[in-house]
Amino acid sequence: MERTRNPKMEALTRCDGIREQQAGFSLLEITMVMAISLIVLGMSVIRLQPLWQQVQANSALQEVKETLREGRELAISQRRTIVVKFSGGNTIKFYQVVEPANTVSSTPFLTLPLPGQAQFLTYTSEVDTPDAFGIPTSGGIEFGGSAGTPISGVEFQSDGTFTDGNGTPINGTIFLGLPNVLTSARAVTILGNTGRIKPYHYTGSIWNQ
Repeated sequence: MERTRNPKMEALTRCDGIREQQAGFSLLEITMVMAISLIVLGMSVIRLQPLWQQVQANSALQEVKETLREGRELAISQRRTIVVKFSGGNTIKFYQVVEPANTVSSTPFLTLPLPGQAQFLTYTSEVDTPDAFGIPTSGGIEFGGSAGTPISGVEFQSDGTFTDGNGTPINGTIFLGLPNVLTSARAVTILGNTGRIKPYHYTGSIWNQ
């Protein structure tokens, strides 16, 4: 039995086929879109990297400054000595001196790890801060004109002064930054006679407060 052609039905069938072909993307098209997206994302990451480095450096500076001030205020308010120790190249620990035995607690009451890749360090071309408390040849800690923390430790006393552990006021600087990123250099100075704490940013040639 011969079927009668229906032009309208044939036209609709052809349209449906075209719609099915146009309904999705080919594998090649999807691959190209993904490749372009990855390239754009990579370019964005590269452009944002310097900004992210500065964010880490500024965060480290802020945390060191605020934590040192907190240690000093605690020493004054509680009328006790607060011992400050540096460890691991990126950590500050605070200990209380226990009375009446006058011994340093074996457990820190506050531990501050530097954020991100920030470390205690100096760079080859870096100069001293305007306070001129000295700059270490390696590492980032300088107290009393010699690199590193004094053997007896450094302390905030109950009168707010910053001392070498024997009651003698000592000036010092904590240099920090990200490895191999000179513009991330930051510093915090401590004036022994008053315990005053000052933050500094490095431009690559000079220090600004």
